[in-house]
Amino acid sequence: MKILLAVDGSSYTKRMLAYLATHHELITPSSEFSVITAVTSVPPHVTGFIDKATLQQYYHDEAEAVLKPVRAFAEQNKWKPTFISSVGNAADMIAKAATEGKFDLLIMGSHGHSALGSLVMGSVTSRVMAKCGTPVLIVR
Repeated sequence: MKILLAVDGSSYTKRMLAYLATHHELITPSSEFSVITAVTSVPPHVTGFIDKATLQQYYHDEAEAVLKPVRAFAEQNKWKPTFISSVGNAADMIAKAATEGKFDLLIMGSHGHSALGSLVMGSVTSRVMAKCGTPVLIVR
């Protein structure tokens, strides 16, 4: 099974990882899985004042802040995922990666960092479900 894990560093990401660690039927030795995080792009009117190397370093650092603890968790659990970082709207980037990567399953937390999202389900999660044809497992 080919699985994509969407992470943002929130407490719901931690819950999702803990869920996976206790449900070994999802992450098996034969499973191929990737971890994706999306960094919100800097507005175009701002990028004109920042050199390209600084901007790329910013995107890298933001992605690493989210991926580093996930890497440690994966190593601790003997998982060997591929790590992906993208720049842009999180819902668009996650749905695009799930579709283009031909994943069998997308797993993500029900909410992210934003307290302004929907009370029932996070706005990114809702948008990913609307845009993505890949089955989605939502961990609350």
